[in-house]
Amino acid sequence: MFKEIIVVEGRDDTRRLKEVYPDIETLETNGSAIDEKIIARIKDLQEKRGVIVFTDPDFPGNKIRQTIMQAVPTCAHAYLPKKEAIAKNDKGVGVEHASADSIKRALQEVITPKVGEVEVIETEFLLALGLIGYANSAKRRERLSEVLGIGYVNGKQLQKRLIMFGVTKQQVVEALKEDLKSV
Repeated sequence: MFKEIIVVEGRDDTRRLKEVYPDIETLETNGSAIDEKIIARIKDLQEKRGVIVFTDPDFPGNKIRQTIMQAVPTCAHAYLPKKEAIAKNDKGVGVEHASADSIKRALQEVITPKVGEVEVIETEFLLALGLIGYANSAKRRERLSEVLGIGYVNGKQLQKRLIMFGVTKQQVVEALKEDLKSV
């Protein structure tokens, strides 16, 4: 079904994905300390077949994603909202805990970085929408991230992520429409 290789953190993620898509092929990073050998393999696979980065929605998963984005900026990305990746016993967050429907949705809504002309999203724009600088900004960013399917990011990373994926100001405003009514 997927020609791309799915980059995951570990064997539990691979096992879970194979339960949903038996023929899926993965590359495991085996943790957040990605070495040059793994990066080289990702670069090679990106050129030959394409890569989708599908890491856990937590700090180590984001660290892996950032490392890959810096080294291979053309990789596609699939995101799971954190609430859809929490273990039944609340003792972990990860792809391996997600439902089949959540995994399918994430892999159907893959985002590819935009290359070339993209709209610049200024810090002032994010501030005016309450996405940074306010007590409720984290909650608003979480909502925006869910609607746009770009994965949750902190205030410092939001601007970079929006620009990287070519999200326009209009798309941000549309995504926050319900939240803006209460402002």
